[in-house]
Amino acid sequence: MAGARPQEPLTPAAYEAVCEETLESLCSYLEELLEVASAQPGVDVELSSGVLTVKLGEAGTYVINKQSPNKQIWLSSPVSGPKRYDFVDDGWVYRHDQQRLHELLSLELSRLLGTSVDLTSCAHAGR
Repeated sequence: MAGARPQEPLTPAAYEAVCEETLESLCSYLEELLEVASAQPGVDVELSSGVLTVKLGEAGTYVINKQSPNKQIWLSSPVSGPKRYDFVDDGWVYRHDQQRLHELLSLELSRLLGTSVDLTSCAHAGR
């Protein structure tokens, strides 16, 4: 994956569809996961107007949102901070280290929740 470059630019309609599928897929997975894996107070998952908010109580809050002007998805993580993802090879890639959004979230959430989390089966996790 070294040197991955964005493919042909997504049309605005294609970008919106890919973002919607990505965020809805992550939301569904995380709702089910947190229902089972965490009984702590302040845990919640919400998707509204292109913004996915994952509250993990004292562990912090993740915000994953679309950035239509840039055709990116932006992440705010309580663990690794802010990152901006480009759509490459059917997945969201952080161009500075080539790590995919779904991989980073799987690693961080596994640590925070103390259980195995694998988001790579969600929509647009990449090849």
